Amino acid sequence: MSAGSPTLGQVRWVGFKTILLREYGRIIRIWGQTIVPSAVTSTLYFVIFGALIGKRIGPMGGVDYMQFIAPGLIMMGVITNSYSNVVSSFFGAKFSKHVEEMLVAPLPAWVIVLGYVGGGVIRGLLVGGAVTIISLLFAEIVIHHALIIIAAVVLTAVVFSLGGFLNAMYAKNFEQVNWIPSFVLTPLTYFGGVFFSISLLPAWAQALSHANPVLYMVNAFRYGFLGTSDVDVVLAFALMIGFAAAMFVIAIVLMNRGTGMRE
Repeated sequence: MSAGSPTLGQVRWVGFKTILLREYGRIIRIWGQTIVPSAVTSTLYFVIFGALIGKRIGPMGGVDYMQFIAPGLIMMGVITNSYSNVVSSFFGAKFSKHVEEMLVAPLPAWVIVLGYVGGGVIRGLLVGGAVTIISLLFAEIVIHHALIIIAAVVLTAVVFSLGGFLNAMYAKNFEQVNWIPSFVLTPLTYFGGVFFSISLLPAWAQALSHANPVLYMVNAFRYGFLGTSDVDVVLAFALMIGFAAAMFVIAIVLMNRGTGMRE
């Protein structure tokens, strides 16, 4: 390599930064589609479930119901947006064929995956921040463990960004892009302890709920605010790290095989 030529590491960094900046620009450019809908939806949840129904429910988990659902609604926004950002963006790259430009560039698969996942995490955190601001209008937000809150929200965004990437790789049309969010992601989120404590469920339903990974993510995040959780927080973080690592490896292997991109 001649003097003054960029190193391989610099080339990879430029590639990663380019993907990340493009994703960030896309999120901000169409903020009315990427951030506002979740903010509006969360406001409706607070008004309907919190202010109206919550008064009849009473305290949940030893705290005011509005305080209880606030972390769940924040996490729900993070989950849906980190997933949808990556699945729509990467499938769009496949559909418009500009993903081929990245494949022929001197970029390893892990750099491309990290770039798109980074974009999903950014959108998830931006929406999470917006929902948190809205939460302050309805409930008193108390932070017990700030590091746990940060770790839980970042790991959750990473896991679902990777999930969106894998969905986009296998999807052959826009219908398949929307199938998993509608029929898998939404039920898992609603039954993941966002609006209720699983301690209210019968024993068989509690056992079934423990098979839902979203339950662990929501409760780990809620623990950072309230100091209480329906699950073992250490187990929750172990599962999140395990899911993130496994899905990252799978995404790299599939990228190297050209899965979903050579049809």
